[in-house]
Amino acid sequence: MNTFKTLMVGCFVGAVLTASGYALLSPSTPTTSATQPEEPLYWVAPMDPNYQRDKPGKSPMGMDLVPVYAEAEKQNAEPGRIKIAPNVQQNLGVRIATARQMSLHMPIRTVGYVNYSEDTLVHIHPRVEGWVEALFVKAAGEYVEKGDPLYALYSPELVNAQQELLIAKRRDSTALIEAARARLETLQMPNDAIQLLLSTQKVQQTITFSAPQTGFVDNLNIREGFYIKPGDTLFSIGALKQVWIEAEVFESQSALVKEGLPVTISLDYLPGRTWEGKVDYIYPSLEQSTRTLRVRVRVNNEDYALKPNMFAQVTLHANVASDHVFVPSEAVIRTGTQNRVVLALGDGQFKSIEVDVGMVANDFTEISAGLRQGDKIVTSAHFLLDSESSIRSDFRRMQSDEADTHEHHADIATVSGVINTVDEHTRLVNISRDAILKWDRPAATMDFSMASTLDPKQFVVGESITFTFEVSDGEFKIIDIDAQQHEHDHEAHHDHGAHP
Repeated sequence: MNTFKTLMVGCFVGAVLTASGYALLSPSTPTTSATQPEEPLYWVAPMDPNYQRDKPGKSPMGMDLVPVYAEAEKQNAEPGRIKIAPNVQQNLGVRIATARQMSLHMPIRTVGYVNYSEDTLVHIHPRVEGWVEALFVKAAGEYVEKGDPLYALYSPELVNAQQELLIAKRRDSTALIEAARARLETLQMPNDAIQLLLSTQKVQQTITFSAPQTGFVDNLNIREGFYIKPGDTLFSIGALKQVWIEAEVFESQSALVKEGLPVTISLDYLPGRTWEGKVDYIYPSLEQSTRTLRVRVRVNNEDYALKPNMFAQVTLHANVASDHVFVPSEAVIRTGTQNRVVLALGDGQFKSIEVDVGMVANDFTEISAGLRQGDKIVTSAHFLLDSESSIRSDFRRMQSDEADTHEHHADIATVSGVINTVDEHTRLVNISRDAILKWDRPAATMDFSMASTLDPKQFVVGESITFTFEVSDGEFKIIDIDAQQHEHDHEAHHDHGAHP
């Protein structure tokens, strides 16, 4: 709604400024000589600069034509260039900034989740089947140190393997002893239990298994009396001295993320405290549902304040360095098919130009083509200036082509269109013409005058017509029509019972 109001206000103000004549948006008010006033070059419609006449009159919209003087014509010779008096600039609130190269710090703020460091997460699996005789950890989340007992297992397979070692020991066969001992080690029988077996020469019915590392018990899936077998996951032990934080970055920001990028982490439940880390890994694919890129951050957690599954605020500190220039984002006019800025040329003169935009960093937009460092651009009231400059640019481009006819050969064009209105008295015909490719002009509806060799009766409202026109002294004059095509269309129009 705000955008719509802004556009409506801009259109209204543009109409008022245009209708008030070139005194505001023209380079200067016409000066008068001490002896006689300056004569206008021509008159133009306030709302349609394409409509020009050599004397005062009314525009097709019923408005008085506005005189254009030589001084204004001279200073507005460049297509799209306009000039505004200082008091009008002040009333419009025109502000100007400078395009410049800069290195920008672009923080990428996102969310993340705390996880175990998976390279230190140990899953406990048995290598023999049997029954859990005793369980020394009773709940998930318990803290254990390396070597602490976890569970005691009765396994017939372990009992048989111990007996084989004792038999080999009695036979005093080194090969058999080594083979039997290797089998017990493969079945993960603890080394201290093997030493106890060799020293006591007595088979142990239950074997106690210990924690392989210090950490916290997670995913506890057994209880005393459970029957377990190889392949079962009994529980996990995760070390929390260092954790991973997985964050999600929008696809549009993914190009800024690099491994080693510094990261700041904060948590809502610990206000005022932050953790520092670095991007450790960038996942190779995007999440299909959210269209986000996952990145992994490794963070030290000596006091265990960061706990798995916590929700964290993550800020990735990216630095943007570019060979291109940056302008305030508010200075860029985006139309969907084109991006423009309004150049401040000095002495109250302005011109709207097309630019190519790159990344947007904070309140600045990268301009990859169209501007140079040091160029002055307008950051407020630029929608109004752009609207007026665009009208002038379209109009002046046609004049420029006509002035450079020997170089560009673009003062005459052939195009097709549909006749909207015909005024036999003024010899004006309004046509909705197709695009003119050689001038790079889009399709438009406009007035054309007729050459003296043409009969107004040749133009019938509603008919399609292929015609040739020239640009001369700001006037668009039809000099020839395709008689064969016109006759064919006229007959078809008549056969279908159409009437003007």
